[in-house]
Amino acid sequence: MPEQGEVIAGRYRLMSSIGHGSMGVVWQARDERLDRVVAVKLLNTDRRSPEAVAQMLREGRVAGRLRHPHAISVHEVVEHDGKPCLVLEYLPSRSLAALIADRGALPPGVVAAVGRQIAAALAAAHAEGIVHRDVSTFNVLLAEDGIAKITDFGVARAVGEGTVNDARLIVGTPAFLAPEVAAGEEATSASDVFSLGATLYAALEGAPPFGVDENPYALLQRVVRAEFEPPRSGGPLNEVLLRLLRRDAAERPTMAEAHKLLAAVAEGLPLPAGPPKSGTRQLLARRHVPRKVIAMVAGAAVLVAAGVVIGTVVRGERPGNAQTNPTTTTTANACDARYEVTNSWPGGYQAEVTVRNTSPNGLTGWTVTWQPTAGHTIGNLWNGTLAQNATAVTVTNAGYNAVVPAGGTTTFGFVAAGPEPARPAVSCSAA
Repeated sequence: MPEQGEVIAGRYRLMSSIGHGSMGVVWQARDERLDRVVAVKLLNTDRRSPEAVAQMLREGRVAGRLRHPHAISVHEVVEHDGKPCLVLEYLPSRSLAALIADRGALPPGVVAAVGRQIAAALAAAHAEGIVHRDVSTFNVLLAEDGIAKITDFGVARAVGEGTVNDARLIVGTPAFLAPEVAAGEEATSASDVFSLGATLYAALEGAPPFGVDENPYALLQRVVRAEFEPPRSGGPLNEVLLRLLRRDAAERPTMAEAHKLLAAVAEGLPLPAGPPKSGTRQLLARRHVPRKVIAMVAGAAVLVAAGVVIGTVVRGERPGNAQTNPTTTTTANACDARYEVTNSWPGGYQAEVTVRNTSPNGLTGWTVTWQPTAGHTIGNLWNGTLAQNATAVTVTNAGYNAVVPAGGTTTFGFVAAGPEPARPAVSCSAA
């Protein structure tokens, strides 16, 4: 067992244990080379084959490709005493599971605000070919400054990566699995969409859609049959969750579409139209759920809020810091852009830009521009391609969000260094 003060890989000194679970133990540590606090996850390999250990290392490196403000970064994968370790970004936070256990069901606006952040990170992961495979309340972390982040990409796998499969092993938390995964099929990006829906359902209703059961086999059977009561507490959020929780994976929205839906709920906007339902009827059954949530698996132990008021709710995206009159500029070029600061802190801020197709025809590409603020540096941009110089900031679509139907929207966002600026005048043009 690792001990306090032990040094991992010659540079990470263990300070205190902050969580543990079936995958291993998480420590707060200090990177003595860069003088920063990190989290070190020492993976449990006692009962795993050498091939499985190699898989864990490989998948940790795959997760390290992802850089997103709403995903816990994997800094490095190292070995210690023959065991793999993940060196992670440290976020003083609390898991969504722990918050639900303390507070019970959360307000719909808070759930939507958390969900849109996590969906943005997962959409970026899917664009990189990375499937998380264990989206759950245990792996959503909430910080005091209103930021929500998804963690545990260490069990993720890249589509097309050679990995070791064990038919006896189901990766993921049973109460949040998609029906096809519970039935033994390979997890896909659509499975992540379902698991996100189950995670947000648990936050909204106080318990997962399939309940909690001491008998995991009985629970898996309910998951396979997709037996759950529709959510009752969320207004427009109910419709979004039902779209995410469709039994047929082909009928679910993509994660990028899920982000748009959750953003619409969080902003009080009409929901984008969904695809027509097939004739498949989703089974609904009376839910017998004890009003409790499984104990926290991992995460730091700092009391949080996620943007609103600590007490009975947790802040989502710090609406107090959001621009109440975001800049919208319409051009004659078939689209407009809406710029909004969604979070800020000393020396930096986060912004999101919504691109809307204002023409009767579909867009096949778009470009948003604005004049840069002197001394500001934009980085960590997602859902687009950034170019900037002294006179202009230009963001063009990513490949997966170039097409925007008539009346539809897409979004991109970024983190910037510098004090929060006056709202820039943004313009949008079609490709």
